[in-house]
Amino acid sequence: MLDIKLLRDNPEIVREAMRRRHQEAPLDDILELDRQRRELLTTADSLRAEINTISRQFGKVSPEERDSLRARSKEMGAQLTGIDPLVVAVEEQQRDFLLRIPNIPNPDVPEGADEQGNQLVRSWGEPPHFDFEPQAHYDIGEKLGIMDFEMGAKLAGSRFTLLRGWGARLELALINFMVDLHVREHGYTLIWPPYLLNTATMTGSGQLPKFEEDLFKTREGYYLLPTAESALASMYAGEILNESELPMMFTAYSPCFRSEAGSGGKDMRGYLRQHQFSKVELFGFVKPEDSYVMHEQLTGHAERVLQELGLPYRTMLLCTGDMGFAAAKTYDLEVWLPGQNTYREISSCSNVEDFQARRSNTRYRDAAGKVRYPHMLNGSGLAVGRTLLAILENYQQADGTVRVPEKLQRYLGTDVIKLQAEVVSDE
Repeated sequence: MLDIKLLRDNPEIVREAMRRRHQEAPLDDILELDRQRRELLTTADSLRAEINTISRQFGKVSPEERDSLRARSKEMGAQLTGIDPLVVAVEEQQRDFLLRIPNIPNPDVPEGADEQGNQLVRSWGEPPHFDFEPQAHYDIGEKLGIMDFEMGAKLAGSRFTLLRGWGARLELALINFMVDLHVREHGYTLIWPPYLLNTATMTGSGQLPKFEEDLFKTREGYYLLPTAESALASMYAGEILNESELPMMFTAYSPCFRSEAGSGGKDMRGYLRQHQFSKVELFGFVKPEDSYVMHEQLTGHAERVLQELGLPYRTMLLCTGDMGFAAAKTYDLEVWLPGQNTYREISSCSNVEDFQARRSNTRYRDAAGKVRYPHMLNGSGLAVGRTLLAILENYQQADGTVRVPEKLQRYLGTDVIKLQAEVVSDE
Protein backbone atom coordinates (compact mmCIF):
# COMPACT_ATOMS: atom_id res chain seq x y z
CA MET A 1 0.00 0.00 0.00
CA LEU A 2 1.28 3.46 -0.86
CA ASP A 3 2.10 5.99 1.83
CA ILE A 4 -0.71 8.57 1.88
CA LYS A 5 1.88 11.19 2.85
CA LEU A 6 3.70 10.57 -0.45
CA LEU A 7 0.49 11.06 -2.41
CA ARG A 8 -0.45 14.15 -0.38
CA ASP A 9 2.94 15.84 -0.62
CA ASN A 10 4.07 14.63 -4.06
CA PRO A 11 0.99 13.63 -6.08
CA GLU A 12 2.84 14.03 -9.38
CA ILE A 13 5.29 11.27 -8.43
CA VAL A 14 2.38 8.87 -8.01
CA ARG A 15 0.62 10.09 -11.15
CA GLU A 16 3.79 9.52 -13.16
CA ALA A 17 4.18 6.04 -11.64
CA MET A 18 0.63 5.09 -12.67
CA ARG A 19 1.26 6.49 -16.15
CA ARG A 20 4.39 4.35 -16.44
CA ARG A 21 2.39 1.33 -15.31
CA HIS A 22 -0.33 2.11 -17.89
CA GLN A 23 -2.95 2.00 -15.13
CA GLU A 24 -5.77 4.23 -14.04
CA ALA A 25 -5.94 5.05 -10.32
CA PRO A 26 -8.45 7.13 -8.29
CA LEU A 27 -5.77 9.51 -7.01
CA ASP A 28 -8.02 12.60 -7.03
CA ASP A 29 -10.68 10.71 -5.06
CA ILE A 30 -8.09 9.67 -2.47
CA LEU A 31 -6.80 13.23 -2.14
CA GLU A 32 -10.34 14.57 -1.74
CA LEU A 33 -11.05 12.01 0.97
CA ASP A 34 -7.79 12.96 2.63
CA ARG A 35 -8.86 16.62 2.58
CA GLN A 36 -12.23 15.70 4.09
CA ARG A 37 -10.59 13.60 6.79
CA ARG A 38 -8.18 16.35 7.81
CA GLU A 39 -11.02 18.90 7.80
CA LEU A 40 -13.11 16.67 10.06
CA LEU A 41 -10.17 16.12 12.41
CA THR A 42 -9.49 19.87 12.53
CA THR A 43 -13.14 20.53 13.39
CA ALA A 44 -13.01 17.85 16.08
CA ASP A 45 -9.86 19.38 17.58
CA SER A 46 -11.50 22.82 17.62
CA LEU A 47 -14.58 21.44 19.36
CA ARG A 48 -12.47 19.67 21.99
CA ALA A 49 -10.47 22.83 22.61
CA GLU A 50 -13.64 24.88 23.04
CA ILE A 51 -15.16 22.31 25.39
CA ASN A 52 -12.00 22.43 27.48
CA THR A 53 -12.13 26.22 27.54
CA ILE A 54 -15.74 26.13 28.76
CA SER A 55 -14.80 23.66 31.49
CA ARG A 56 -12.14 26.04 32.77
CA GLN A 57 -14.65 28.91 32.83
CA PHE A 58 -17.24 27.11 34.97
CA GLY A 59 -15.80 28.20 38.31
CA LYS A 60 -15.41 31.80 37.23
CA VAL A 61 -18.94 32.66 36.09
CA SER A 62 -22.39 33.13 37.64
CA PRO A 63 -24.89 30.26 37.92
CA GLU A 64 -26.90 31.72 35.05
CA GLU A 65 -23.84 31.80 32.80
CA ARG A 66 -22.98 28.21 33.79
CA ASP A 67 -26.32 27.03 32.41
CA SER A 68 -25.51 28.73 29.11
CA LEU A 69 -22.01 27.26 29.05
CA ARG A 70 -23.36 23.83 29.95
CA ALA A 71 -25.84 23.94 27.07
CA ARG A 72 -23.12 25.09 24.69
CA SER A 73 -20.78 22.34 25.85
CA LYS A 74 -23.51 19.72 25.40
CA GLU A 75 -24.22 20.96 21.88
CA MET A 76 -20.55 20.79 20.90
CA GLY A 77 -20.24 17.34 22.49
CA ALA A 78 -23.07 16.12 20.27
CA GLN A 79 -21.31 17.59 17.24
CA LEU A 80 -18.07 15.87 18.27
CA THR A 81 -19.84 12.52 18.68
CA GLY A 82 -21.26 12.88 15.19
CA ILE A 83 -17.85 13.53 13.66
CA ASP A 84 -16.26 10.23 14.80
CA PRO A 85 -18.32 7.91 12.53
CA LEU A 86 -17.77 10.32 9.62
CA VAL A 87 -13.99 10.09 10.12
CA VAL A 88 -14.18 6.28 10.27
CA ALA A 89 -16.25 6.13 7.07
CA VAL A 90 -13.87 8.44 5.20
CA GLU A 91 -10.80 6.51 6.41
CA GLU A 92 -12.34 3.18 5.36
CA GLN A 93 -13.17 4.48 1.89
CA GLN A 94 -9.72 6.01 1.54
CA ARG A 95 -8.02 2.77 2.62
CA ASP A 96 -10.14 0.77 0.17
CA PHE A 97 -8.95 3.02 -2.67
CA LEU A 98 -5.33 2.83 -1.50
CA LEU A 99 -5.47 -0.97 -1.32
CA ARG A 100 -6.34 -1.10 -5.02
CA ILE A 101 -3.43 1.04 -6.23
CA PRO A 102 -0.32 -0.85 -7.45
CA ASN A 103 3.19 -0.23 -6.22
CA ILE A 104 5.45 2.47 -7.67
CA PRO A 105 8.03 1.00 -10.09
CA ASN A 106 11.70 1.35 -9.30
CA PRO A 107 13.42 3.86 -11.63
CA ASP A 108 15.48 1.01 -13.13
CA VAL A 109 12.35 -0.68 -14.47
CA PRO A 110 11.88 -0.09 -18.22
CA GLU A 111 8.62 1.42 -19.35
CA GLY A 112 6.38 -0.76 -21.49
CA ALA A 113 2.75 -1.73 -21.94
CA ASP A 114 3.14 -5.52 -21.92
CA GLU A 115 5.66 -8.37 -22.17
CA GLN A 116 7.00 -6.93 -25.41
CA GLY A 117 8.67 -4.25 -23.29
CA ASN A 118 10.60 -6.72 -21.10
CA GLN A 119 14.40 -6.70 -21.33
CA LEU A 120 16.79 -9.65 -21.55
CA VAL A 121 19.30 -9.49 -18.68
CA ARG A 122 21.19 -12.76 -19.23
CA SER A 123 20.78 -16.29 -20.48
CA TRP A 124 22.22 -19.58 -19.31
CA GLY A 125 22.67 -22.91 -21.09
CA GLU A 126 22.10 -23.95 -24.66
CA PRO A 127 18.76 -25.39 -25.80
CA PRO A 128 19.24 -29.11 -26.51
CA HIS A 129 19.45 -30.36 -30.10
CA PHE A 130 17.53 -33.51 -30.99
CA ASP A 131 17.87 -35.86 -33.95
CA PHE A 132 14.11 -36.38 -33.75
CA GLU A 133 11.08 -34.13 -33.49
CA PRO A 134 10.79 -33.15 -29.80
CA GLN A 135 7.42 -33.72 -28.20
CA ALA A 136 5.46 -31.56 -25.76
CA HIS A 137 5.32 -32.65 -22.12
CA TYR A 138 1.67 -33.67 -22.31
CA ASP A 139 2.40 -36.17 -25.08
CA ILE A 140 5.48 -37.49 -23.28
CA GLY A 141 3.66 -37.77 -19.97
CA GLU A 142 0.63 -39.56 -21.41
CA LYS A 143 2.72 -42.02 -23.41
CA LEU A 144 4.80 -42.87 -20.33
CA GLY A 145 1.65 -43.24 -18.24
CA ILE A 146 2.83 -40.71 -15.65
CA MET A 147 0.44 -37.83 -16.40
CA ASP A 148 -3.29 -38.50 -16.53
CA PHE A 149 -5.23 -35.45 -17.69
CA GLU A 150 -8.49 -37.35 -18.23
CA MET A 151 -8.45 -38.74 -14.69
CA GLY A 152 -7.72 -35.29 -13.28
CA ALA A 153 -10.70 -33.88 -15.19
CA LYS A 154 -12.87 -36.79 -14.05
CA LEU A 155 -12.01 -36.25 -10.39
CA ALA A 156 -12.09 -32.44 -10.30
CA GLY A 157 -12.63 -30.81 -13.70
CA SER A 158 -10.54 -29.04 -16.29
CA ARG A 159 -7.09 -27.71 -15.33
CA PHE A 160 -6.51 -30.53 -12.85
CA THR A 161 -4.03 -33.37 -13.45
CA LEU A 162 -3.40 -36.70 -11.78
CA LEU A 163 0.27 -37.67 -11.60
CA ARG A 164 0.93 -41.39 -11.49
CA GLY A 165 3.95 -43.47 -10.51
CA TRP A 166 7.17 -41.86 -11.73
CA GLY A 167 5.28 -38.63 -12.40
CA ALA A 168 4.23 -38.29 -8.75
CA ARG A 169 7.68 -39.36 -7.57
CA LEU A 170 9.35 -36.81 -9.84
CA GLU A 171 7.21 -34.04 -8.36
CA LEU A 172 8.18 -35.10 -4.82
CA ALA A 173 11.84 -35.40 -5.82
CA LEU A 174 11.82 -31.84 -7.17
CA ILE A 175 10.24 -30.49 -3.98
CA ASN A 176 12.82 -32.21 -1.79
CA PHE A 177 15.72 -31.14 -4.01
CA MET A 178 14.64 -27.48 -4.04
CA VAL A 179 14.00 -27.33 -0.30
CA ASP A 180 17.34 -28.99 0.47
CA LEU A 181 19.21 -26.58 -1.80
CA HIS A 182 17.62 -23.47 -0.32
CA VAL A 183 17.91 -24.61 3.31
CA ARG A 184 21.32 -26.27 3.32
CA GLU A 185 23.21 -24.15 0.82
CA HIS A 186 21.37 -20.83 0.72
CA GLY A 187 20.56 -20.61 4.43
CA TYR A 188 16.78 -20.17 4.29
CA THR A 189 14.52 -21.29 7.15
CA LEU A 190 11.86 -23.78 6.07
CA ILE A 191 8.22 -22.84 6.72
CA TRP A 192 5.18 -25.08 6.24
CA PRO A 193 2.29 -22.57 6.02
CA PRO A 194 -1.45 -23.13 6.47
CA TYR A 195 -3.26 -23.78 3.22
CA LEU A 196 -6.30 -21.75 4.32
CA LEU A 197 -5.83 -18.06 5.05
CA ASN A 198 -8.07 -15.37 6.52
CA THR A 199 -9.10 -12.08 4.98
CA ALA A 200 -6.56 -9.99 6.91
CA THR A 201 -3.69 -12.19 5.72
CA MET A 202 -4.82 -12.03 2.10
CA THR A 203 -5.23 -8.25 2.31
CA GLY A 204 -1.78 -7.79 3.82
CA SER A 205 -0.12 -9.70 1.00
CA GLY A 206 -1.95 -7.75 -1.70
CA GLN A 207 -4.33 -10.48 -2.90
CA LEU A 208 -7.39 -8.66 -1.58
CA PRO A 209 -9.38 -6.76 -2.54
CA LYS A 210 -8.13 -6.49 -6.13
CA PHE A 211 -7.69 -10.18 -7.00
CA GLU A 212 -10.61 -11.82 -5.20
CA GLU A 213 -11.99 -13.34 -8.40
CA ASP A 214 -8.73 -15.28 -8.84
CA LEU A 215 -9.07 -16.95 -5.44
CA PHE A 216 -10.89 -20.01 -4.16
CA LYS A 217 -12.97 -19.23 -1.06
CA THR A 218 -14.58 -21.62 1.42
CA ARG A 219 -18.09 -21.15 2.79
CA GLU A 220 -16.49 -20.38 6.18
CA GLY A 221 -14.75 -17.36 4.67
CA TYR A 222 -11.23 -18.74 4.36
CA TYR A 223 -9.19 -18.49 1.16
CA LEU A 224 -7.08 -21.30 -0.31
CA LEU A 225 -3.61 -19.83 -0.58
CA PRO A 226 -2.66 -18.91 -4.16
CA THR A 227 1.03 -18.95 -3.20
CA ALA A 228 2.98 -19.37 0.03
CA GLU A 229 3.99 -15.72 -0.35
CA SER A 230 0.50 -14.77 0.86
CA ALA A 231 1.13 -16.45 4.21
CA LEU A 232 4.77 -15.43 4.60
CA ALA A 233 4.12 -11.73 3.94
CA SER A 234 1.79 -11.52 6.94
CA MET A 235 3.75 -13.61 9.44
CA TYR A 236 4.66 -10.53 11.49
CA ALA A 237 1.58 -8.41 10.76
CA GLY A 238 1.02 -5.83 13.47
CA GLU A 239 4.39 -6.56 15.09
CA ILE A 240 7.58 -4.57 15.56
CA LEU A 241 10.73 -6.59 14.91
CA ASN A 242 14.25 -5.70 16.02
CA GLU A 243 16.78 -4.61 13.42
CA SER A 244 19.12 -7.36 14.66
CA GLU A 245 16.60 -9.95 13.43
CA LEU A 246 16.91 -8.76 9.83
CA PRO A 247 17.37 -10.13 7.28
CA MET A 248 14.99 -13.05 7.77
CA MET A 249 14.93 -15.41 4.78
CA PHE A 250 12.33 -18.15 4.46
CA THR A 251 11.54 -20.92 2.01
CA ALA A 252 8.19 -22.69 1.97
CA TYR A 253 6.63 -25.54 0.05
CA SER A 254 2.90 -25.43 -0.58
CA PRO A 255 0.28 -26.48 -3.06
CA CYS A 256 -1.17 -23.35 -4.67
CA PHE A 257 -4.76 -22.81 -5.74
CA ARG A 258 -5.85 -20.30 -8.39
CA SER A 259 -9.11 -19.97 -10.25
CA GLU A 260 -7.32 -18.49 -13.31
CA ALA A 261 -10.25 -16.14 -13.80
CA GLY A 262 -9.90 -14.22 -17.02
CA SER A 263 -7.28 -16.53 -18.52
CA GLY A 264 -9.83 -17.92 -20.97
CA GLY A 265 -8.39 -20.67 -23.13
CA LYS A 266 -4.78 -19.69 -22.42
CA ASP A 267 -2.48 -22.71 -21.90
CA MET A 268 -5.45 -25.02 -21.43
CA ARG A 269 -3.60 -28.12 -22.58
CA GLY A 270 -1.08 -29.87 -20.38
CA TYR A 271 0.46 -29.07 -17.01
CA LEU A 272 1.38 -25.42 -17.58
CA ARG A 273 -1.62 -23.54 -16.13
CA GLN A 274 -3.46 -25.49 -13.44
CA HIS A 275 -5.98 -24.67 -10.72
CA GLN A 276 -3.75 -26.60 -8.31
CA PHE A 277 0.04 -26.71 -8.54
CA SER A 278 3.09 -27.06 -6.30
CA LYS A 279 5.64 -24.34 -5.63
CA VAL A 280 8.68 -23.78 -3.46
CA GLU A 281 8.67 -20.13 -2.40
CA LEU A 282 11.54 -17.84 -1.39
CA PHE A 283 10.75 -14.88 0.86
CA GLY A 284 12.70 -12.24 2.77
CA PHE A 285 12.22 -9.47 5.33
CA VAL A 286 15.17 -7.10 4.88
CA LYS A 287 16.33 -3.59 5.73
CA PRO A 288 15.44 -1.05 2.99
CA GLU A 289 19.06 -0.16 2.33
CA ASP A 290 19.88 -3.83 1.65
CA SER A 291 16.84 -4.87 -0.35
CA TYR A 292 18.10 -4.43 -3.90
CA VAL A 293 21.35 -6.27 -3.25
CA MET A 294 19.41 -9.09 -1.63
CA HIS A 295 16.87 -9.08 -4.46
CA GLU A 296 19.73 -9.97 -6.81
CA GLN A 297 20.86 -12.71 -4.42
CA LEU A 298 17.38 -14.21 -4.14
CA THR A 299 17.04 -14.20 -7.93
CA GLY A 300 20.39 -15.98 -8.13
CA HIS A 301 19.15 -18.65 -5.70
CA ALA A 302 16.18 -19.36 -7.97
CA GLU A 303 18.49 -19.47 -11.01
CA ARG A 304 20.73 -21.94 -9.18
CA VAL A 305 17.93 -24.51 -9.22
CA LEU A 306 17.74 -24.36 -13.01
CA GLN A 307 21.51 -24.53 -13.33
CA GLU A 308 21.76 -27.57 -11.06
CA LEU A 309 19.10 -29.30 -13.13
CA GLY A 310 20.78 -28.34 -16.42
CA LEU A 311 17.73 -26.52 -17.75
CA PRO A 312 18.43 -23.65 -20.20
CA TYR A 313 16.79 -20.39 -19.18
CA ARG A 314 16.89 -16.66 -19.58
CA THR A 315 16.42 -13.88 -17.03
CA MET A 316 14.10 -11.05 -18.04
CA LEU A 317 13.64 -7.67 -16.37
CA LEU A 318 9.92 -6.99 -16.52
CA CYS A 319 8.68 -3.67 -17.80
CA THR A 320 6.21 -1.44 -15.95
CA GLY A 321 3.17 -2.82 -17.75
CA ASP A 322 4.00 -6.49 -17.14
CA MET A 323 4.96 -6.35 -13.46
CA GLY A 324 2.76 -7.72 -10.72
CA PHE A 325 0.53 -5.48 -8.63
CA ALA A 326 2.78 -5.37 -5.52
CA ALA A 327 6.17 -5.34 -7.26
CA ALA A 328 8.58 -2.43 -7.51
CA LYS A 329 10.99 -4.51 -9.62
CA THR A 330 10.71 -8.05 -10.97
CA TYR A 331 12.91 -10.55 -12.76
CA ASP A 332 11.19 -13.42 -14.57
CA LEU A 333 13.10 -16.64 -15.16
CA GLU A 334 11.95 -18.30 -18.36
CA VAL A 335 12.89 -21.92 -19.01
CA TRP A 336 13.37 -23.35 -22.50
CA LEU A 337 10.65 -25.79 -23.59
CA PRO A 338 11.73 -27.61 -26.77
CA GLY A 339 8.32 -29.23 -27.21
CA GLN A 340 6.86 -25.75 -27.61
CA ASN A 341 9.99 -24.19 -29.13
CA THR A 342 9.85 -21.24 -26.76
CA TYR A 343 10.81 -19.93 -23.32
CA ARG A 344 8.11 -19.96 -20.62
CA GLU A 345 8.03 -18.35 -17.19
CA ILE A 346 9.06 -20.63 -14.34
CA SER A 347 9.79 -18.06 -11.62
CA SER A 348 9.15 -14.42 -10.76
CA CYS A 349 11.48 -12.77 -8.25
CA SER A 350 10.29 -9.41 -6.93
CA ASN A 351 11.25 -6.63 -4.58
CA VAL A 352 8.01 -5.09 -3.29
CA GLU A 353 9.88 -2.58 -1.08
CA ASP A 354 7.60 -1.55 1.85
CA PHE A 355 4.33 -2.11 -0.07
CA GLN A 356 3.28 -5.29 1.78
CA ALA A 357 4.74 -4.10 5.09
CA ARG A 358 2.43 -1.06 5.06
CA ARG A 359 -0.59 -3.21 4.23
CA SER A 360 0.15 -5.69 7.04
CA ASN A 361 1.63 -3.08 9.43
CA THR A 362 4.86 -5.05 9.76
CA ARG A 363 7.62 -2.87 11.23
CA TYR A 364 11.05 -3.00 12.82
CA ARG A 365 12.95 -0.77 15.24
CA ASP A 366 16.33 0.37 13.92
CA ALA A 367 19.51 0.91 15.93
CA ALA A 368 18.56 4.54 16.58
CA GLY A 369 15.19 3.49 17.98
CA LYS A 370 13.17 4.66 14.98
CA VAL A 371 10.29 2.43 13.86
CA ARG A 372 10.48 1.71 10.13
CA TYR A 373 8.86 -0.53 7.54
CA PRO A 374 11.04 -3.40 6.23
CA HIS A 375 11.26 -4.26 2.57
CA MET A 376 9.96 -7.65 1.46
CA LEU A 377 11.30 -9.93 -1.29
CA ASN A 378 9.61 -12.91 -2.89
CA GLY A 379 10.35 -15.40 -5.63
CA SER A 380 9.50 -18.86 -6.90
CA GLY A 381 12.31 -21.19 -6.18
CA LEU A 382 10.77 -22.83 -8.34
CA ALA A 383 7.29 -23.60 -9.64
CA VAL A 384 7.48 -27.39 -9.30
CA GLY A 385 5.03 -28.42 -12.01
CA ARG A 386 6.68 -26.23 -14.63
CA THR A 387 10.07 -27.62 -13.63
CA LEU A 388 8.69 -31.13 -14.07
CA LEU A 389 7.41 -30.45 -17.56
CA ALA A 390 10.68 -28.69 -18.46
CA ILE A 391 12.58 -31.83 -17.48
CA LEU A 392 10.27 -34.03 -19.56
CA GLU A 393 10.80 -31.84 -22.63
CA ASN A 394 14.53 -31.13 -22.27
CA TYR A 395 15.57 -34.65 -21.26
CA GLN A 396 13.34 -36.64 -23.62
CA GLN A 397 14.91 -39.38 -25.74
CA ALA A 398 14.07 -40.84 -29.11
CA ASP A 399 12.68 -44.07 -27.58
CA GLY A 400 10.13 -42.12 -25.53
CA THR A 401 11.99 -42.39 -22.23
CA VAL A 402 13.22 -39.41 -20.22
CA ARG A 403 16.67 -39.08 -18.66
CA VAL A 404 16.72 -37.90 -15.04
CA PRO A 405 19.01 -34.94 -14.24
CA GLU A 406 22.00 -36.09 -12.21
CA LYS A 407 21.07 -33.94 -9.20
CA LEU A 408 17.67 -35.67 -8.96
CA GLN A 409 18.81 -39.26 -9.32
CA ARG A 410 19.45 -39.83 -5.61
CA TYR A 411 15.99 -38.43 -4.80
CA LEU A 412 14.23 -40.45 -7.48
CA GLY A 413 16.27 -43.66 -7.32
CA THR A 414 16.64 -44.00 -11.09
CA ASP A 415 18.47 -42.35 -13.98
CA VAL A 416 15.71 -42.82 -16.54
CA ILE A 417 11.91 -42.71 -16.55
CA LYS A 418 10.39 -45.48 -18.62
CA LEU A 419 6.88 -46.56 -19.53
CA GLN A 420 4.59 -46.67 -16.51
CA ALA A 421 2.79 -50.01 -16.23
CA GLU A 422 -0.94 -49.75 -16.80
CA VAL A 423 -3.40 -50.53 -14.02
CA VAL A 424 -6.28 -52.48 -15.56
CA SER A 425 -9.73 -52.41 -14.00
CA ASP A 426 -11.59 -55.70 -13.50
CA GLU A 427 -14.76 -54.13 -14.89
